[in-house]
Amino acid sequence: MGLPTLTRLPVAILAFGLALAAAPVAAAEIMLPVPTVTIYPGDTIRESMLRMQAYPETFKARTAVIDAPLAITGRVARRMLLPGEPVPVNAIDDPRLVSRGTPTQIVFEEQGLLITAVGAPLQNGGLGDVIRVRNTDTNRIVLGTVMADGRIRTGDR
Repeated sequence: MGLPTLTRLPVAILAFGLALAAAPVAAAEIMLPVPTVTIYPGDTIRESMLRMQAYPETFKARTAVIDAPLAITGRVARRMLLPGEPVPVNAIDDPRLVSRGTPTQIVFEEQGLLITAVGAPLQNGGLGDVIRVRNTDTNRIVLGTVMADGRIRTGDR
């Protein structure tokens, strides 16, 4: 009545165990989008400027990084993005349709009535952003929503 020894194990099981021990352990990887070219501040990021790069699962960036290429494509770089480096979340922004101080058209539409005026946005804005804009005729400040064509819509929606 002794303990089982290695000599009592079938040779096939022993060979299988040795093969597993000798096989390299595949480390888990995460795929992150990285630029293929230097992207400068103000550049709109296109899909052709990105590629996926593998990083070990233990990869710890100094800041939060974007993990999906669709989250970057069509957005604007806020600072220089280097090739092969993960893209920090705070390094990109939505494209601006309205820039602070640049004259733009204010549109008021309600029940068939359409009034337009020129306004000076008091802040930058992208599609759907609610921003403050000063009517240049009256100097009155109103809130409006930035539309896709760069105009600002005010009034009831």
